[in-house]
Amino acid sequence: MTVESTATRKPRRSAGSKAKGADPDLVQLLTPEGKRVKNAKTAPYDKYVAGITPDELRGLYRDMVLTRRFDAEATALQRQGELGLWASLLGQEAAQIGSGRATREDDYVFPTYREHGVAWCRGVDPTNLLGMFRGVNHGGWDPTTNNFHLYTIVIGSQTLHATGYAMGVTMDGADSAVVAYFGDGASSQGDVAESFTFSAVYNAPVVFFCQNNQWAISEPTEKQTRVPLYQRAQGYGFPGVRVDGNDVLACLAVTKWALERARSGEGPTLVEAYTYRMGAHTTSDDPTKYRADEERESWEAKDPILRLRRYLEASNHADEGFFAELEAESEALGRRVREAVRAMPDPDRFALFEHVYADGHALVDEERAQFAAYQASFADEEGGK
Repeated sequence: MTVESTATRKPRRSAGSKAKGADPDLVQLLTPEGKRVKNAKTAPYDKYVAGITPDELRGLYRDMVLTRRFDAEATALQRQGELGLWASLLGQEAAQIGSGRATREDDYVFPTYREHGVAWCRGVDPTNLLGMFRGVNHGGWDPTTNNFHLYTIVIGSQTLHATGYAMGVTMDGADSAVVAYFGDGASSQGDVAESFTFSAVYNAPVVFFCQNNQWAISEPTEKQTRVPLYQRAQGYGFPGVRVDGNDVLACLAVTKWALERARSGEGPTLVEAYTYRMGAHTTSDDPTKYRADEERESWEAKDPILRLRRYLEASNHADEGFFAELEAESEALGRRVREAVRAMPDPDRFALFEHVYADGHALVDEERAQFAAYQASFADEEGGK
């Protein structure tokens, strides 16, 4: 089998972007125009946002705006050489903020490497997310402080970690729940299939939250599955729901519903947040090589932040003063992130050898000594000049 190079491949539309009518399976509470939707499909979820206040709506908007500003600053810092790599969430703010705000403090979250909005909801300082991408640490935060696991680079493995943790929650008799985030590309990994099997068999209180952003790097979703992703859950014996991933209210409501199922002993749920990656897969990727400009343009009209702003304005829940204050806060966040990254100290080079074994190891000691000699050779060369 030959592999087509992304450098020569013609940009194409993803399966999810082809012109068609409204998706009959999509749970949507806010249209792209900012209109509130209530119908038979939304009925099971309406109650989870029925009492939402104007303050809470403004809070969701603030979360999305500040998350996008942080993400934009991180992208700029990578382009300036301050970060080695960055995985942008641009366009996926509603999926992450909606689902993140649905969790309780005692719930536990297992992210991939793109859940910057969820980290924000869990109280992780955004500057702590950047150490790994700058190469100065392996994470930057204590997972137990916020019940938010370190970022996972290995595709799909976090779903197994989440399932095992959720099985432990059940055995401990707790009523908390677990959320595992992954993308449409990860849905093809064996680890995800295994986690679905174990979570179903052991009735684990876990919500699998798949952000289907239409592209697994350069492969469209149509290369991952022959059926909508959420329907895969049926084969494992638990429900799946497709939610409008650009609708923060729908993501909030559906995730609350799924978490309630988990806490009440009804087992796992698969939530497919149907959204779009507006930018590159990471800053090392060039999406113009494999997708058409008109595809992105069609999704820009569904922008999650603009959608909620339209609703806030139409409902008289926010005025220009609110938006102006938020813009100032956004710029202040950008400055803080930029200053924090540039102030990060270089790590101790010998820390590489610490914590490999609990009680030390002769081979590690030998490697440490070899590395020390290698480092000393540079000092010898400088001294001889």
